[in-house]
Amino acid sequence: MTEAEPVARQYAAGIINITNRCTLRCRHCFVYRDGNPNNPGKEMDTATILRKVSELKERHGLRAMLWMGGEPLLRPDVLIEGTQLFPKNIVTTNGTLDLIGLPRCTFVVSIDGPPELNDSIRGKGAFAKVMATLSRVPERFEPTVMCQCVVTKANEDALEELVELLRPTQAEGMTFSFYVPRRNDDSEFTWGSLERRDKAVHEVIRLKNKHSDFIWNTLRALELTLSENAKSVTDNCPSQKYLLPLYLEGDEFVSPFCCYGNDVDCDLCGSWAVFNIASKLGLAGRP
Repeated sequence: MTEAEPVARQYAAGIINITNRCTLRCRHCFVYRDGNPNNPGKEMDTATILRKVSELKERHGLRAMLWMGGEPLLRPDVLIEGTQLFPKNIVTTNGTLDLIGLPRCTFVVSIDGPPELNDSIRGKGAFAKVMATLSRVPERFEPTVMCQCVVTKANEDALEELVELLRPTQAEGMTFSFYVPRRNDDSEFTWGSLERRDKAVHEVIRLKNKHSDFIWNTLRALELTLSENAKSVTDNCPSQKYLLPLYLEGDEFVSPFCCYGNDVDCDLCGSWAVFNIASKLGLAGRP
C-alpha cells in the first residue's frame, strides 16, 4: 500500500499571467522591468493553459482567478474558456484593446494619471487609448468595468484630476494601489520610506471621503497602508497565505515568492490586494 499523497496547500484565489506579450512597455511594470522575461514565440498553447489551470484549480481549491499579462486580452481564447472555470474572475488590462463580454468577470483597466503624466509612464497616446476603450463599452455590458491607478511619487499630486476625468466614463469605480518597489529602487516612482509615502496615502483617504461611491478602496485598507500600520501587515503578508501567484515561463507555470516578483521590498509594499485582504480579515494595525 502506497503512502497517501499530502494534501496540496489551499488558496482562495490564483493570479496567473497568460502571456508575456504586451501592447505597452510601462516604466514601472514589474513584469518588464528587466526587459521581456520570456520569448513570446514559446508561449503555451490555449489547450495546455486551460488544462493546467483546471488542474491547479482542483489541486489548490481555487475559487477565483485574476488573469493578467503582459496584456491578457491578447489571448481572448484563453479568457473566454478560462473564465468559465471560476465563479469569480478579474482581468487586468492596460485598456488599449476593446473589452470582451465575459460573464462572472470584472475588468480592471490600468491608468496612472491625467494624459501627460500617464503617458510619461505608459507611453505616448496611452491615455487617449484607454479613454477610447472606455467610450466603446456598451451601456448594457455584463462584466463590471473599473479602473486602477498605481500611485507613485511622480503622480501623487494629480490624483484628483484623474478621478474627475474618469467619473464621466463607463468605469463604474476605481481603486488606488501604491507603487511596490524592488529592493534598492532609486527610481522617481518610490518614496523610499513609508513615512514619506504617507502624504500620498492621506491624499487617497481625502479623495475616498470626497468620492466614496466611486473610489472602492476601503478606508480601513487605506489606514492600514499608513506608516504606523503597514509593517504589521506586510510582516505577515496575507497575500502569501491566500493568493497563489503563477507566472508563465516557457511551457510551465512557476510560483514566485510574490505576485510582484522575487526582488520586491516587502517593507515598502503598497499592493491593493495585500491591504484589502488585511482589512477584510481584520488583521493588524492600530485601532
